[in-house]
Formats: sequence, structure tokens, C-alpha cells
Amino acid sequence: MDENKKQICLTSVKATVLELFGIEKSQGDDVANPYIIEKNGGKIIDRAVIYNPDAVALWLYEKYRDKFIPAGQVSEFALPLKSVMPSVTPVCFASMYSGVMPEIHGIKKYEKPILTCETLFDRMIAAGKKCAICSTAGDSISKIFLNRNMDYFIYPTVWQVNAKAKKLIRQDKYDLIVIYNGNYDSTMHHNGPEAKKSLKVLDKNIAVYKKIAGYIKKYYADKRVFYGFCPDHGCHEIDGKAGSHGLDCYEDMNIIHFYSIKEAKKNG
Repeated sequence: MDENKKQICLTSVKATVLELFGIEKSQGDDVANPYIIEKNGGKIIDRAVIYNPDAVALWLYEKYRDKFIPAGQVSEFALPLKSVMPSVTPVCFASMYSGVMPEIHGIKKYEKPILTCETLFDRMIAAGKKCAICSTAGDSISKIFLNRNMDYFIYPTVWQVNAKAKKLIRQDKYDLIVIYNGNYDSTMHHNGPEAKKSLKVLDKNIAVYKKIAGYIKKYYADKRVFYGFCPDHGCHEIDGKAGSHGLDCYEDMNIIHFYSIKEAKKNG
């Protein structure tokens, strides 16, 4: 695992996945993560699984490093990334999966319209790939990427979302699976980012990621797979010991991503 890397923007996620699949190479403002591309060595991946926990800030990783050990155990990279402004969920995930800044994709405040610009999902679908989103009902990822020729698995609870995601990995029908968990974000808003209850939920998010990595290694054994722990923005404490985000400050704009590329197991 390498965390001593220059920080880049979360808009790199779209271009990174497309280049790993061999669909297109990044160019111009559409920049892929150079560390992942270099590690990949020009090979083509078969699958990608992206786990999106909400509001996991870089400062949490810096302060509670031991909590992230399970994520590091199943990842090759721990990379600091920069979010976008305003640092709120629909704006940030729109930038992550469209690969462009808010002034281009059009979501510039906390609202959840269906994106009409090109996204990672659109490029994957055009290339003949099958995509799936697993998310909790009403949350940004369950809304802003609708109306595409892909499958949506939307459930009331995080537990149901994660159970379905693991089932999809076992079934191996999709080239790209995106999984959203907003439970740390919702808990820290009410209790504060460092409240005992909030940190317990953060532990759960990290444990879910480690379990997903285990499923990938088991059920995608013969495939080359890119997977990641990819939050959208950070968070900070406000008066009353509650939590918030949305500001252009270190706590909200700096996030931590974990990435790995699993090699295909060779027969014999």
C-alpha cells in the first residue's frame, strides 16, 4: 500500500475506470489516476467494484489510522484525493462519475436531479458493459444516475444494500458494480464526526469494504478486478457537537481513497 502520493481530484475516478477497461485513454481535462494506471501496466481489467462510503475525511484517516488497518490490508494504495465545491453529496458524486466539475455537469448545490451529461455508466454501457448500482432509497446515487440502460438495486437499509451487492458479486453478471453506504454521514450529522456512535459506524464501513474485497477474491478469482473505497467529501464538527460539510476547508475537501487491482488467478 502506498499513501505517499501527490493529491489529485476525485473527478479522476471516471477516466481511471474507463482506461483500466481499455475503453478509452484519458486526455485533456479528463485525467485518470496516474498511480493506478502505472500500476496496471497497460493490462485490461475484467470487473470493477466501487464502494462509496459517505463523508470519510482524510483527517479521520490521519487521526484514527488504526481504524483503517483492515482497509489497508486489502488495498495496494491509500491515496489522498481532493473533493469539489460545494462539498455536498450529490455535487461530489456527480463529479466523481461524470469526471467533470460542477459547473460542467450542472449540479451546483444540494439537489438530486437526474444527470443528463455523459457519465462513467454511459460510457460503459456504450462499450457493451453491464452496470449496477446498489444504494439506499432517496440518496444521491439512487437518484442522479437514473434513466440509463443499467440495473438499480435500491433498498431501505444499508444492510440490504450490502447483502445485495455481495450477491451480485457471487452471481458475476456485471462488469461494474457501485455500492453506496451513507450511514456514517447520517450518523455524524446527528452526533458529530468523532462521537462514539459515529466512529462505530465508520468501523462498519471499513469492515464492509474488507468483506467486499474478500468476495471479489473468492468469486472473481479468475478475473482481473479493480476495486476501491471511494468517499465523496469529508466532514467537520459544528456547534452542538453535530457534524456537517459543504465548506471549502481542509476537513471537508480532503478525502481518503483506497484502491487495488486484483490479478486473475492462473489455472494450474
